[in-house]
Amino acid sequence: MKALFALLVLPLRAPMLLVLLVVSGYLGLHWADVAPQLLAEASTPLQQQLAGPWFWPLQSLQVLAVVVFCAMPDVLLRELSELMAASKALTLVVTLLIVITGGLYLLHLAVLSEVLVLASAVLLARLDLIRLRIMPAPWLASLGLSGWVLLGILVGHQLQHSLGGYLA
Repeated sequence: MKALFALLVLPLRAPMLLVLLVVSGYLGLHWADVAPQLLAEASTPLQQQLAGPWFWPLQSLQVLAVVVFCAMPDVLLRELSELMAASKALTLVVTLLIVITGGLYLLHLAVLSEVLVLASAVLLARLDLIRLRIMPAPWLASLGLSGWVLLGILVGHQLQHSLGGYLA
């Protein structure tokens, strides 16, 4: 019972978790507003698929990738360093992949700004948890923060649908 109460008051003790929830709620509001517009502007069948049924899964996958990377950077970067130390060819392939992916994100600055804001909020929430000396295992932190962010996105999405035209 005490552990459940401590978990329920955690957002009050670590206010950056509330900021993370608000940021992810804003993303849910924004995506719920943008999704119909993208579908209306889609001209090819591929664009219709990406703006229609694939829009929310792709956005959620992007969010999960950002949260996982920000929740356990030490583990991921250590593994990447070991992978790149294995061979020069692998180092070039990994560097090329990072440069191409980074370049594609830089071409779409609206996406980049959302990713940067979300990543900053996740890192601030992690710092707040570290300040409270709450340091779970990396996979558990990643799972917990991913659930928290997806909850915020769901709340924002539902808020957009319940308020409808008032937010437009």
